[in-house]
Amino acid sequence: MRRMQLFEIHDQTWFPTFLRDLVTDALQIIFSFGHLYKPITHRLQEALKNAGTERVVDLCSGGGGPWLSLCRVIEQQTGAPIDVCLTDKYPNAVAFARANSTSQNKIRFFADPVDAMQIPPKLNGFRTFFTAFHHFRPDDARSILQDAVDKQQGIGVFEAPERRALTMALVFLMPIAYLFVLPFVRPFQWSRLIWNYLIPVVPFVLWFDGIVSCLRTYSPRELRELTAKLGEGKYHWEIGQEHGDSLPVSVTYLIGCPHRAAAMHVQQ
Repeated sequence: MRRMQLFEIHDQTWFPTFLRDLVTDALQIIFSFGHLYKPITHRLQEALKNAGTERVVDLCSGGGGPWLSLCRVIEQQTGAPIDVCLTDKYPNAVAFARANSTSQNKIRFFADPVDAMQIPPKLNGFRTFFTAFHHFRPDDARSILQDAVDKQQGIGVFEAPERRALTMALVFLMPIAYLFVLPFVRPFQWSRLIWNYLIPVVPFVLWFDGIVSCLRTYSPRELRELTAKLGEGKYHWEIGQEHGDSLPVSVTYLIGCPHRAAAMHVQQ
């Protein structure tokens, strides 16, 4: 089955900001509880080494994604600090500030809207996308990768959704699991109870957008098509999948790094 270019509800400009923030909040909680991106930790560490940087610019961050847990794991395993800057076209200011406080300022954020297609020049660092790259049409996705090549910045794309029956079946369970863990999430918010239990908009959007995400996600083969002849001779691409231990979920990854940065790392 080829990738489909569909739409997700929480991407739409007509979707209320406060509901979008609740949805991205919910996704961040699911990432944290499920440790969905734990399988790619070692690849991310190696990518940062090859890129010769400890600075990360996370794009389309939503509610902060998996960075709270990833920062802890990477710093524990490498002993080196990591500087993460969260960005989004629709910044979830409350979630970003919470991530900043919880991480003791190791996770920063850019308060102004940032379009991944037009990254401000001052935002330099290894670029990451977590469950976000599938939002872009092939031409736009290739432009994003081309911009990383042109600016000589490393880039990492990591996607948990996948076009297979088992992953889609798990998406049906995701809103139910979220409703079970929600009472234990702090800080407590009345709005979460209202829009999850009384008027279940958030669970519906999680289910609908989750299925659409699976159908939109690029396969490893399609990612190879996007990177064909991109930065040829000057840029190195790694594409594949990592499998988790606790959940039957694969993480598809695309990692790019300038050859010059990798060579400088080896010399050091």
